[in-house]
Amino acid sequence: MLSYRHGFHAGNFADVFKHVILSLLVRAQRRKDKPFFYLDTHAGAGRYELGSTMAQKNREFAGGISRLWKLAEVPDPVRVYLDAVRAVNATPELRIYPGSPRIARHFLRTQDRMALCELHSKEAGHLRDEFAGDRQVATHLLDGYQGLKAFLPPLEKRGLVLIDPAFELKDERARLLEAIIQAHKRFATGVYAVWYPIQDRAAVDWLHRQLVRSGIRNILAAELRIFDEELPLRMNGTGMVVINPPWRLDEELNMLGPWLWNVLSPEGQGGFRLDCLASE
Repeated sequence: MLSYRHGFHAGNFADVFKHVILSLLVRAQRRKDKPFFYLDTHAGAGRYELGSTMAQKNREFAGGISRLWKLAEVPDPVRVYLDAVRAVNATPELRIYPGSPRIARHFLRTQDRMALCELHSKEAGHLRDEFAGDRQVATHLLDGYQGLKAFLPPLEKRGLVLIDPAFELKDERARLLEAIIQAHKRFATGVYAVWYPIQDRAAVDWLHRQLVRSGIRNILAAELRIFDEELPLRMNGTGMVVINPPWRLDEELNMLGPWLWNVLSPEGQGGFRLDCLASE
């Protein structure tokens, strides 16, 4: 039975890092006039009230989006991401944090479309309500890994796939790896963004090694850690693997990563790293 609810973690440092990268990736799809398809395999609820009981329990957003919200000067890609967050807040006060579907929707053009998968019934209900009446968005109560099989390759022949599991199941990494390999076989030219937590370095290194051994080419891995010491029961950092990264993404991340680390880890712990796991 699924128990994970993202409302407890909405707007934390991992969300900020993930969504800044997501914003870059969606905007890169817009460089061509042709339509593109966006698939979110673990979409969540779509938006989160930061005043809710869940969000207030640990107030993780205080170490994430709140640290960026009122900064006078930010890099342009961060400003664009913040514009997407502001779009769901009717007042200057930060009350709502948009999930990845709402972040991506902010950048879609009229010719683009998106499909959103969520298996948790309550979250899927919120997601359906969030996008009710939006003809460019289809929501599905569906296992995200099944969604990869159902919706790829897209009719548009261009697309971005966000795979963002909760990692609450013991075999999650093995399922994730197999899903990526099979999806890439069906849609080799797609851009894949795969989020993962950094709790156990050995588990992260295993995933990286297996991706390299899969034969998939053109893979970047960006990581942001906010603690020096890695403890298995704590999320010490966050990472994103990008397969088929758009042109100059590595340059943009090398500029943004240290800036984000400086803001999100004011104590100076952890760090940022960007690795090319496999070249073209």
